[in-house]
Amino acid sequence: MSKLLPVVLAAVTVIITSTNQPRATFAGTCASKCGPRPIEFTPGQSLRLEVVNKTRGIVKLEKLQGTEPIPLRPEQELQFFQGDEIQPNISLVFWDEGGLPLQAVISKRDFATLRVELRPGIRNPGDRALHMLSDGRINVY
Repeated sequence: MSKLLPVVLAAVTVIITSTNQPRATFAGTCASKCGPRPIEFTPGQSLRLEVVNKTRGIVKLEKLQGTEPIPLRPEQELQFFQGDEIQPNISLVFWDEGGLPLQAVISKRDFATLRVELRPGIRNPGDRALHMLSDGRINVY
């Protein structure tokens, strides 16, 4: 009996500790759990950028530094084109005339159209700029 006691104690210890440990999970691909893919376009592709004001106030847009801001009334839409050799990237700065924060909601309408809806934001300072890079990536700041 004295020789059997250490074996029984070891078996009970293994059983108790294995039931208290969380179950092991195996790593897998995130194909179904990664979230939405970032919006991208084919590098060098000509693109149309649609900007829509979904706020109740006037939003101002400035395409290039040093140009006059373009006022965008509520529900008004404006289009820009990208892809020429002179300006392969588009940088767009925007702000609410009343100083309210904005949220830029971007979507890919089709293979060559990016839609940006400027909506009322929740946190200050909110989104302020959009940059379409020549490598196909879209950044919102």
